[in-house]
Amino acid sequence: MSTFRTLLLGSMGMLVAGVASAQEACCSACMPCQGREYRLVFRTVYDQRQVTAYRIEYETVYEERQETRYRSVVETACRERRYTVARPVLETAEREEHYTVLRPVTETQWRDASYNVVRYVQETAEREEHYCVLRPVVETFEREERYLVQRPVVQTCYRTEYHTVMQPVVTQQTQYVDRGCFAQQMVFKPAWFSTRLAWQPGTTTVDPATGMAVYQKPGFYWVPNNRGTYEVRRVWQPNVMAEQIQRVAYVPQTVAAQVPVQVASYQTEQVCRKVPYQVCRTVQEQCVRKVPYTVCRPVIEHVEKQVPVQVCRMVAEERVQKVAVQTCRMAYEERVEQVPYQVCRLVEFQETVRVPHCVEKRIPVTYTCTVPRVVCYREPIAECGQVVSECGVPAAVPASPIPATRPVPAPSVTGADGANVQPSLPVGPHEAQSPAAEPTPAAPRSSPTEPAPPKPEDKMVPVKPSTT
Repeated sequence: MSTFRTLLLGSMGMLVAGVASAQEACCSACMPCQGREYRLVFRTVYDQRQVTAYRIEYETVYEERQETRYRSVVETACRERRYTVARPVLETAEREEHYTVLRPVTETQWRDASYNVVRYVQETAEREEHYCVLRPVVETFEREERYLVQRPVVQTCYRTEYHTVMQPVVTQQTQYVDRGCFAQQMVFKPAWFSTRLAWQPGTTTVDPATGMAVYQKPGFYWVPNNRGTYEVRRVWQPNVMAEQIQRVAYVPQTVAAQVPVQVASYQTEQVCRKVPYQVCRTVQEQCVRKVPYTVCRPVIEHVEKQVPVQVCRMVAEERVQKVAVQTCRMAYEERVEQVPYQVCRLVEFQETVRVPHCVEKRIPVTYTCTVPRVVCYREPIAECGQVVSECGVPAAVPASPIPATRPVPAPSVTGADGANVQPSLPVGPHEAQSPAAEPTPAAPRSSPTEPAPPKPEDKMVPVKPSTT
């Protein structure tokens, strides 16, 4: 990416720095150097260049490592185990055994196996079936319908209205007046609050924290010490006496008045009207139809058959048999047994494992890009302002717009290509006539489409704007 940026900056520098000298004249006879005017023409030329960039790819690489691991190995060992075995010892003897045997005796007998065969015979007959049909009959009747109608009736009546009037009333009120005087009285004055330690018997008191009755043990407790003095103070002795005082009070009084009022009442009237209605009733009719049916009548036939039967009966016989009897007794002996057992231990071994890890790899990629550069050359201008061709005939003005201002040359970019050389600026006629002035070499031609570089003999003059 950095290489591409470097090439892009170089291309921009070459675009500005690739300004060439003016085009040389094809014929010295028709294009004299004295009094000739030129103009600078800039043309963009595109060069094809090979650019190498790097593409980043990631590859998984497996690395072999030696790792130490442990595996469990099971080994078998033996240990002795002593135990006592009860070995059975068999002794054989004979005894006689009497038993009864049932011997089968087979006899042949005949059994009656006669059976009946039932055969069905189909017969067709008809029966009368009576059924009822309900036929609807619609009849029209009239009924009297009575309903009530409310008829309004307006009447004038009087109602009593009450209003309140305040009437003055004089009353006698008893007032109590204090006609007392001051008198001397002994008053107890308590001293400052103090406590003393005194013996208290056991009693029930109230716990101030919980408010519940608790038992207080006898002992010394702090009790208040109420000591004080008696003083003579002047105390008011009241003497209340009753006096009669007249008071005027306003008492509300209710006054009744008759006011006429229009009252609308509704009277109920009964109206009778006849309403027709239809009644649908069903009339039952009885019908008769004949229904054919099929009857299967059974016919029984008797078949005679005699079947031989084998009858087995058992006949009892008594027999005598000698039976061998074995008696088992236990003989104890001590034995030694090798008991195998397994022991597991860990064995160390080396194992090669492949550990994957990701490796970044840069792959060079070469592609072709187009780099623009500007070629500057001069064209002669006739007195009328038109461009003069190689044969002296004024040429048509190119369709591409010519910038009004001269582009500022960019600083040169270091490179092996000749296009990176900064072009020289046009000089005036006094500089062109100077013999010490040397021509500036133009950029090498890299494309067949760009014009030929100008010759150093051509003189450059400032460009004048066209007046036509």
